[in-house]
Amino acid sequence: MALSDLCTDCAVRDRALCGSLSDQELEALNRLGQRRKVARGESVIWAGDENLICANLLSGVLKLVASTADGREQIVGLLYPADFVGQPFGEHADFTITALTDAELCVFPRRPFARVLENHGRMEHLLLQRTLRALNEARGRMLALARKSAEEKIAGFLLDMAARAGSTGCRASPDGPLTFDLPLSRGQIADVLGLTIETVSRQMTKLRSAGVIGLPGGRAITIADQAGLALRAEVA
Repeated sequence: MALSDLCTDCAVRDRALCGSLSDQELEALNRLGQRRKVARGESVIWAGDENLICANLLSGVLKLVASTADGREQIVGLLYPADFVGQPFGEHADFTITALTDAELCVFPRRPFARVLENHGRMEHLLLQRTLRALNEARGRMLALARKSAEEKIAGFLLDMAARAGSTGCRASPDGPLTFDLPLSRGQIADVLGLTIETVSRQMTKLRSAGVIGLPGGRAITIADQAGLALRAEVA
């Protein structure tokens, strides 16, 4: 199927990198892209390997993982639908990128994609904007790890997850509580936030007891009081 046809039914086109491209720029990508489904737990890029692909994430959630000198793994970022995957101008991958859920990507060979960027300055500018935004988000996470309490970290994380859930969550009414499945286990949340699993569980229970969230079961979570959750996410 041609990329132009794929774009027609793409759920994230308005938010993805290609959403603001001209017909000419889309035609340039038309010769490169193809869709690829990825199963939960499957890695699409390995740290240290030659950087072969870039992609737009169409559905699902991916994690960026760095390995420490003693072999431990640390989640350093998450990718959501409409996010860009990979490093167009890097010869080797800095992080391993693995699917936290079943996912689908629109994949481009890296070198040809980099040449398309060089020939289409507007697209390169859009990618730079996204890269800088991701850098700011990373700096925000550093602040959270350094300055926020455990409750503030968990509350802020859940707010971010709720914002990312988008159409995948469900509400009984347009303004009602939002329920969605967390893509991470409590252990993975602990890794991301620099906490222990016990602390994550304790803070989740505390928020539920306060009526701010609900825990229906499994990884499902309900944001019962978004304003209250936002207050708890603020640094005192």
